[in-house]
Amino acid sequence: MATKFSEITAAEMRSVMIDSQLRTNDVIDPAVIGAMAAAPREAHVPATLASVAYMDRAIALGHGRVLNAPLVTGRMLVAAAIRPGQRVLLVGSATGYTAGLLARLGAEVHAVEEQDELMATAKSATVHDNIHWVAGPLAAGAPGAAPFDRIIIEGAIETLPDALVAQLADGGRLVAARREGAVTRLAEGVKAGGAVALRSFADMDVAPLPGFAAPAGFKF
Repeated sequence: MATKFSEITAAEMRSVMIDSQLRTNDVIDPAVIGAMAAAPREAHVPATLASVAYMDRAIALGHGRVLNAPLVTGRMLVAAAIRPGQRVLLVGSATGYTAGLLARLGAEVHAVEEQDELMATAKSATVHDNIHWVAGPLAAGAPGAAPFDRIIIEGAIETLPDALVAQLADGGRLVAARREGAVTRLAEGVKAGGAVALRSFADMDVAPLPGFAAPAGFKF
C-alpha cells in the first residue's frame, strides 16, 4: 500500500490530525501523541485512499474491514494506559497501524489477524521486533502467548468471548467498542475475579468486527 506522499506532506497531515482531532478530544497523553505523530498512517491504507489517510473517518481496507478513525484509535490507546514492557494482545490487527503504535509505546505486541491479505500488508508496513504476528480466528486470540497485561479489540463487538477474557491477566485491562442497539460506545474494563465488566466511556462510530455477533436476544 505504497503512497506518493512526500515525508514532509505526511508529517504536516499528522500534525493537523493531532491538533484538530486528537488534542481537542481528550487525547493528550504525551506518549500516545508522540506515537501517532511518528507513525505513517498512509502506509496502512490502499494507495488510492492515501490522500484521506489522516481525515476524521474510518477507511475501508477490504474484506469487510476498516481502519478506525484516528480519534477512535487515540481514545482506545489512552484508555489502555500502555506502559513499556507490557504484553498486549491486539485482536483484529488488520493492516498493522495500531500494532505499530503499540510497539512505539514500548509494548510487546501479539497481533491477531485472520485475513491473509491484511496480514501481508501489516508485515510489510510495520516492521518491529516487538510485534509478533498471529494468524488465526480473531475471537480465539493467542492463548499460547497468554496471559496479557492488556487486550485491545480493534472493532465493535456484541459479545466478549470467554476465551479472550481467560487470556487477560488478573488486574489487566481490556479496551474495545461495544454495540448497544444502534449505538456504538468505547468501553474499558479491568479483570477481577476471573471476569471483565466493561464500562462505556465515549460514543464513537466503530465498524463491527467479524466473529463477535451476539446470539438472538443477547444483551451485555
